[in-house]
Amino acid sequence: MDKKTILLKINNEEHSITTYPNRTLLEILRDDLCLTGTKESCGEGVCGACTVLLDGLPVRSCILLVTETEGKEITTIEGLSGSEKLDPIQESFIEHHAIQCGFCSPGMILTAYSLLKNNPNPDEEEIRHAISGNICRCTGYAKIVEAVKAMSTEGS
Repeated sequence: MDKKTILLKINNEEHSITTYPNRTLLEILRDDLCLTGTKESCGEGVCGACTVLLDGLPVRSCILLVTETEGKEITTIEGLSGSEKLDPIQESFIEHHAIQCGFCSPGMILTAYSLLKNNPNPDEEEIRHAISGNICRCTGYAKIVEAVKAMSTEGS
């Protein structure tokens, strides 16, 4: 298999990457670009730890070939705030003690961010449905739901 050069737009920066086309977006993010906020857990697209936003929607980067992302906008947890200040959803997770061990947090936060962008006032059922693809092994989801709900209340 020959390497291919692809152009990626990640966190509002363009990157030209020469790589094998069978590599995943997660491998490129972590190994080539040192964007280690995106976590690898199950490696099968089940747990959501590797979630990034692709054109604003949450996707599993561990099962997404990097060639499928060319020309699309990729947002990782590092790119969420865009500055030294955290995004309000990140602040809400901290304020409501929803971080826990932190391994699922990047995927959970990006999923919540996408939900709130598309539905600024979700009810609890909508929040639980949105984050249902992100597995937290620490404890329940009550604090996470509180953090998202607080943003929906504040945003209205």
